[in-house]
Amino acid sequence: MPNYYFKEIWTPLKLFRISFFRDDEDRVWIKFGTKPRRLLRRQAADKSGGEIV
Repeated sequence: MPNYYFKEIWTPLKLFRISFFRDDEDRVWIKFGTKPRRLLRRQAADKSGGEIV
């Protein structure tokens, strides 16, 4: 399912056209200039921090 809701996170890198976004699943995305957004870091499905068995 595609992500529809992004909230921009303001950082000083915005001055250099590097933007960070948080989606509705709390994942962080990055965008360089006019390129499309891409996922910054992949996280496990469970947020408990434990191992997935």
